[in-house]
Amino acid sequence: MCLKASYSLLSLTILLGVSSIVSAVNITRALDKYPEFSTMTELFAKTKLTPIINKRQTITLLALSNDAIGSISGRPEDELKNILMNHVVLDFYDGLKLKAIKDKSTMLTTLYQSTGLGQQQNGFLKCSKTNGKIYFGSAVKGTPQTAEYITTVFRNPFNLSIVQISMPIVAPGLGDPVEVPPTPPMSSPPAPSPKEAADAPAPGPAEEEGYADSPPGGAPETAPASAPSEDGSPAPAPGPGPENSGKKKKMAAADEAEPPTSASNTGLSFGAILVLSFVASFAGF
Repeated sequence: MCLKASYSLLSLTILLGVSSIVSAVNITRALDKYPEFSTMTELFAKTKLTPIINKRQTITLLALSNDAIGSISGRPEDELKNILMNHVVLDFYDGLKLKAIKDKSTMLTTLYQSTGLGQQQNGFLKCSKTNGKIYFGSAVKGTPQTAEYITTVFRNPFNLSIVQISMPIVAPGLGDPVEVPPTPPMSSPPAPSPKEAADAPAPGPAEEEGYADSPPGGAPETAPASAPSEDGSPAPAPGPGPENSGKKKKMAAADEAEPPTSASNTGLSFGAILVLSFVASFAGF
């Protein structure tokens, strides 16, 4: 009976040991898969935080990319260590859990608070939702939440979650705050390239002439006046129209009704003289 109890106790010890190894956090192994966070891994080793983090059973790391962490990587080692501990949350949060937060803000406990050095809540973080976006910042009163949640990088449910944020969080009393990067200006639409401008079809001669000759308002065109000839003679009159042809007919009728010419008048006078002479001769008889 005692032997059986001893075997049961040994089995339970082995099981607990194996389970602790399986569920233990290994922050270095998790981050090694993502080279864009290699600087953060190096800073954990430099500040001797790696073994402290790996002893925890449940954490959420607010990870910073190599570019984002550059603004604090050159700070003194003690200051850097405190800032990094404020990026280790002692609870499990992934994207699903963060987006499910219904309250305006949630208080998060960090590894820095567990050291007993926290003052005025600078060992806590606040997570808030604004316009559908999630932001993190120090829980110290009056401190804005400026570190934006970007994505969940890695998750081992209820043990380790790595979520990426946009910028470092420096709580009051742990160092100078990091300035928020300026919003990039809105770019104007690009101008067409010279090739596109050259490929655009140009209006043909007929189109240009038609546009230039067309009078405004769609008024009918009038016949242009004829230019004088080079020798100075007047330009020919416009061709006959309906009114001119009518005038010509009237002029022709008037010409037919004109009195006889001077030659016909002379003939009549000579005839009259002959008649008078004949009458005078007859009167003499």
